[in-house]
Amino acid sequence: MMRHIHNDEERYLTYWNAGKRPYYSTNDLAIKDEDGYIMMLGRSDDLIIVSGHNIGTAEVESALISHHAVAEAAAIGKPDPVKGNLLKVFVILIEGTTVTKKLIHDLKYHVRQTLGPIAVPSEIEFVDSLPKTRSGKIMRRVLKAQEMGIDPGDISTLDE
Repeated sequence: MMRHIHNDEERYLTYWNAGKRPYYSTNDLAIKDEDGYIMMLGRSDDLIIVSGHNIGTAEVESALISHHAVAEAAAIGKPDPVKGNLLKVFVILIEGTTVTKKLIHDLKYHVRQTLGPIAVPSEIEFVDSLPKTRSGKIMRRVLKAQEMGIDPGDISTLDE
């Protein structure tokens, strides 16, 4: 457990005072079902607001990965003048799977059935690899920067 944030005591205190109780907040989101099981939804900063609805990138990625043709997936928000953001996903298919219109439809339908209509991706891009850190974390900010045509910032931690 950290004892402070270097040169930022005020920020450190916000982690401890985020809720009503004096617990440390990791900014991870989770839900507890009626049976007491806890499901991790991902980081609270990994939310995309689409038409006023908060959609977690981890939820969308998990829904896609549960499809038999998908090996890996990453989701980003892409600015849209009407919805605020569009949901765009980058998908790595299992070897031997061919991209077809039916597959694209099936993937969107699968997300719709799993999460609901608001979480259906507006765009699906099939890729051979995703930018990851050496520890395996997908670098969504790099995907978003590439999509927006802006500088991705420090990419020294990429595993390439």
